[in-house]
Amino acid sequence: MPETNASVAVADHPLTRSDVLEAKERLTGRVRRTPVVRSDELDRRAGARLWLKAENLQRGGSFKVRGALLAVERLVAGGSVGMVAQSTGNHAIAVALAARELGVPATLVLPEDAAPTKIRRIREAGAEVVLAGTVLAERIAVVEDLRDLRGYDVVDPYQNRDVVAGQGTATAELLEQVRAEGQRLDAVVLPVGGGSAVAGACLAAAGERVAVIAAEPSAVPALTEALRHGEPVNVPVGSTIADGLRPDRIGQLPFDTCREALTEVLTVDEAEIAETMCVALTHTRLLIEPAAATALAAALRLAVAPRWQGRNIGVLLSGGNVEERLVAALLTEYAAQ
Repeated sequence: MPETNASVAVADHPLTRSDVLEAKERLTGRVRRTPVVRSDELDRRAGARLWLKAENLQRGGSFKVRGALLAVERLVAGGSVGMVAQSTGNHAIAVALAARELGVPATLVLPEDAAPTKIRRIREAGAEVVLAGTVLAERIAVVEDLRDLRGYDVVDPYQNRDVVAGQGTATAELLEQVRAEGQRLDAVVLPVGGGSAVAGACLAAAGERVAVIAAEPSAVPALTEALRHGEPVNVPVGSTIADGLRPDRIGQLPFDTCREALTEVLTVDEAEIAETMCVALTHTRLLIEPAAATALAAALRLAVAPRWQGRNIGVLLSGGNVEERLVAALLTEYAAQ
């Protein structure tokens, strides 16, 4: 997506771990240092030690506020008059909160079938919601029109360097929190939609001897296909409850950042995602959305491999903005099994 000059942090070097550490300093006192949750039941089930970074308890209900605050702050400092962004939901909520905090208007473009809970949270933050199509290209076209019409700056969820570095601070915190318990992570598992979380994790984990593993729905294997083709490609979007992982193309910046550092990509089917949402709620008392459950499901599957038995595996529980009706339906089905 073309962006105005103010829309991207200074790009005179590739993103590095130093960018994540700088982002972490800039966010001090502005985001929650979310807890790392342990569960004896999950550890027994996995045969490994799982360290769950509960970003579902973050401001705005997801880790996305980390990158949005940094990006919007830089744009406002550069004289921006407003923000526009596309998202399947959580990035839009985060941009709305950041824009309100920094005193500028924001318009967020979501798919027509966006979760009502996420639309409501955006409007509660005082931002405008525009619904457009169901695939990424349709949202991007509307964002470009709004940018040209209103003179707003684009806060791209994948191509903005501040966003990627900011998302990496969640993994940086997780590594610190595990070290504070006298342990070190052997792997970290993250959900992947457009790629900012996994790219940020690769930066945060550089030099740490930590395997970075991405998890995506089998219905939308955007990163799997990008790696197979050697570049981001559009993929058909199948039906998935993981609405936060529906982008049909990985971002170029995240792809360039993570392609060499990434250890593995696991795809997760819908039944696994649904069951893991219920497992998380019953075993950890954490309400997580399907995107977060995708990462946890992948971690549970990963842990049974001999290589990972008894090891320390971190999981980014990316968000908790989930429809109550979906939770109720899944729990009812889970209880009947």
